[in-house]
Amino acid sequence: MGLTLAQKLIKSHLVEGEMKVGTEIGLRIDQTLTQDATGTMAYLEFEAMGVDRVKTERSVAYIDHNTLQTGFENADDHRFIQTVTKKHGIYYSRPGNGICHQVHLERFGIPGKTLIGSDSHTPTGGGIGMLAMGAGGMDVAVAMGGGTYYIPMPKMTRINLTGYLKPWVSAKDVILEVLRIMSVKGGVGKIIEYGGEGVKTLSVPERATITNMGAELGATTSIFPSDEITLAFLKAQGREKDWTEILPDDDAVYDEVI
Repeated sequence: MGLTLAQKLIKSHLVEGEMKVGTEIGLRIDQTLTQDATGTMAYLEFEAMGVDRVKTERSVAYIDHNTLQTGFENADDHRFIQTVTKKHGIYYSRPGNGICHQVHLERFGIPGKTLIGSDSHTPTGGGIGMLAMGAGGMDVAVAMGGGTYYIPMPKMTRINLTGYLKPWVSAKDVILEVLRIMSVKGGVGKIIEYGGEGVKTLSVPERATITNMGAELGATTSIFPSDEITLAFLKAQGREKDWTEILPDDDAVYDEVI
């Protein structure tokens, strides 16, 4: 029996448990991201662990949420995050660089890698074939220290896209239609995987728009295949060496197909 796209990434990062729906699995995490609204607590927790350097392949702290200085609090948070990142080997993205999930997709996201972030829209990374999930600050801190990330093994939902976007129709309309069909709780305990010939008509920014709003479905995450369109996107970023093709098996079995 073949594996879905998400199952392939779960299998390659499985540290504990078995891939049986509903049972707890432990995953190795390759990358983490934080933003400044949630990052301060995550880094305080990380420092409490007494780990000298982050154990992930790449961890990034973004300053993108609390950039309005109406008092000393935000400035203090930003100074703390800046010093803690320098000390522990974490990338620091200063205010004005851009929004965490978008910048991460462009500059650091790698198809086939796992990413957890203390931002609910971390699943944006699924637009290039990452297993990218929003998580609590403590989970992110543990992952930065080399610890395992635990989740219940999700169900696999495949959404087949057909045709192409007509004029004045955007990727946002696609995910709004998915929300209409599945409802705002319809994705709970599921990974949403996009397939069908319609996928080839969508650029990576369009795919990322759809995976970003998978958070509104309550889904564990959403993911697109990594194909030649992904390669073209990474090439435009000067990162073609990060590309690998990741597709579901032809005989992959899904719990639900829409």
